[in-house]
Amino acid sequence: MAWLEIFTAYLYVLKAIAVTLAIVVFISGLDDLFIDIVYWVRRIWRALTVYSRHKPMDPKALYEVDEKPLAIMVPAWQEHGVIGKMAQLAATTLDYENYHIFIGTYPNDPQTHAEVEEVRVRFPNVHSVVCARPGPTSKADCLNNVLDAILQFEQRSGVQFAGFVLHDSEDVLSSQELRLFNYLAERKDLIQLPVYPLERPLADLTGGHYLDEFAELHAKDIVVREALVGQVPSAGVGTCFSRRAIVALLEQGDGIAFDTQSLTEDYDIGFRLKQLGMREVFVRFPVRDPKLAANAGHRFGRSMREASVVSVREYFPNTLNAAVRQKSRWITGIVIQGFRTLKWTKSGALNYFLWRDRKGVITNFASFLATLLALQLIAIWLYQRFVPDSYKFLSIFEGEWWFFALLAANFVLMLNRMVQRVFFVTSYYGIVQGLMSLPRLVWGNLVNFLANWRAVAQALRAKDIRRMAWAKTDHDFPILGSGPRKHRPLGQILIGQGALTEAQLQQALQNPIRGLRLGSALVHQNIITTEQLAAAVAEQGGVTWDSMADSEIGSHLAAKVPAAVALRYSIVPWYEEQAALVLASESNIDPVSMAALERKLGRPVRYVIVPKGEVTVELRRLYARRETEPAHELLQLATRQNRIAPDEAPSLWSHYVSRQLLLGDILLAVGRIDPAVLGALLLRQEKTDLSLGAFLTQQGVLTQAALDEALQLQSRLQVSMAQLLRRVNAPPGMRAFA
Repeated sequence: MAWLEIFTAYLYVLKAIAVTLAIVVFISGLDDLFIDIVYWVRRIWRALTVYSRHKPMDPKALYEVDEKPLAIMVPAWQEHGVIGKMAQLAATTLDYENYHIFIGTYPNDPQTHAEVEEVRVRFPNVHSVVCARPGPTSKADCLNNVLDAILQFEQRSGVQFAGFVLHDSEDVLSSQELRLFNYLAERKDLIQLPVYPLERPLADLTGGHYLDEFAELHAKDIVVREALVGQVPSAGVGTCFSRRAIVALLEQGDGIAFDTQSLTEDYDIGFRLKQLGMREVFVRFPVRDPKLAANAGHRFGRSMREASVVSVREYFPNTLNAAVRQKSRWITGIVIQGFRTLKWTKSGALNYFLWRDRKGVITNFASFLATLLALQLIAIWLYQRFVPDSYKFLSIFEGEWWFFALLAANFVLMLNRMVQRVFFVTSYYGIVQGLMSLPRLVWGNLVNFLANWRAVAQALRAKDIRRMAWAKTDHDFPILGSGPRKHRPLGQILIGQGALTEAQLQQALQNPIRGLRLGSALVHQNIITTEQLAAAVAEQGGVTWDSMADSEIGSHLAAKVPAAVALRYSIVPWYEEQAALVLASESNIDPVSMAALERKLGRPVRYVIVPKGEVTVELRRLYARRETEPAHELLQLATRQNRIAPDEAPSLWSHYVSRQLLLGDILLAVGRIDPAVLGALLLRQEKTDLSLGAFLTQQGVLTQAALDEALQLQSRLQVSMAQLLRRVNAPPGMRAFA
């Protein structure tokens, strides 16, 4: 019959395909087996030798290294709803203070920019960078704009960043990440952390297959790669470049660090640095992270050591279309573009790993086709097994022992792959996810096949594969605490509290007082009281306020906060509340600084807003680096000498306190320095005995003329007690406080 002849011919073609696929799969399987053997031999050897003689490094060692300035670079295109949460979470969970987050947005993406601005208002170490060209350009182009902004910030502040960290807008950062980078930045030029996808529901095969691939890749494959050739591909997130590396990349690219025509600039940059002789490391360092509690709780089969490594966590796409889009971009960048930009090297070992990176364009097709072939053969076998007098179609595959030996070998290699996958997934996620990795193998083959097909099709259609737009992946962000709180302008809060009218606000905004910010200017003009200002500032920050007017901080309590810390954060200890120390501040303290205060003071802290001038006066009395006016003693002496009436003293003191200003506030108000720069400089000044003005001029941030101008403004705007007493003792027609 004709159909029988056609089907028989089809089977012969199928056999030829089967032989070809079996050979391809066998070669790939041997390649993977080699990596497995190296990993396990190395792991056993190190357990018997290195770790038997040396204990693993204590995480406390991370705190023994002074905090160096680190810059986090985050490119963001249409990331509203995500980027604000990421920046907020990073700023509140990172166990580090000396860092800045630079977020690159686009002029035609106002929603993302507005969300970044909301965070930036609350966190002085978060910076918004608007790219020069409308988006989407490429991730590399956005990063180049961000890097340029970082270098400009360095020029303004005198700060030199020791490390430059790559992150995406959906990343959940480990609290110890920056401490680990800080520890290694002077010795290594590319530091890569593991990436572990956040879990989706078990039925979500698309989102789940990322767990399987990254668990094995970042627990085994990259470990072997670093051990054999010392080269580590950047994952694009959780990567820290040393200053040496960034300078070398800028020199090599004539001022352009990241390749703007590459879809996988992160992967590309790892090879470029290796060729420049830079030192690269993949770090798996276990530290329990109670702040995120990402891996809290016991799960059967999970290794708590493996599951507590410092890592980056994020949600990966959970729809087939999104996963295919993302993976096709990886394939295009690593394989198709890589063939043109990354040539084979003189190192056979490095070429081997280049081949492993690129073999996916073949094996992704082969694995999926092998699955389809197996399904067809199973169907034919079931037909022959259960249909009486059926045609013996499988006889075409009989009689060739080498082919069955090849299939048997592939079956053994496949079992090894399954065992390896289950082990590494279980080590991090537990046995349930480990077992689910088996059905996800088949689904993963489909995703990779479709991504391969899309990448090849795009490359064939593209006139120039080096000029392909940024294919955005939609991102989810986990709910880990509250998102960024809406910032309310101080003037609007004062109006809402009834302390100010709209007309008064507009008048104050249109006629500012040089050297004073809005709240201080309103107090100096007697439009609002210091108590009203304190209530508004407290509402803006979501904290409470109180007055220290009837309190006196003793030396015993003052000693609980070192002078350098008190002056750095403009705070004074007010009272103790069980285990916590309550601090007084005239302005809101950002969460980064609060976390730093807890570390430096070694105990829980909270703060209360107090009226303007109260902290300034106490700072000078308790911690001033140079002698200041004994204002309170002068007032008491004048009272005893009957130069002022006793009932006049409280109002005189209140007026004096409300007019006191810190030099830093003056500099901020006149625009000589921005809050982010001042914060970075104060971290360095904290370790010196210099006054703020002397330190800023020494660092070249201020000229002596600019400092003198600020000091003159401070002297004119604030009043001394001696001046007040002279005014009080003046003839009746000339008396005035202000």
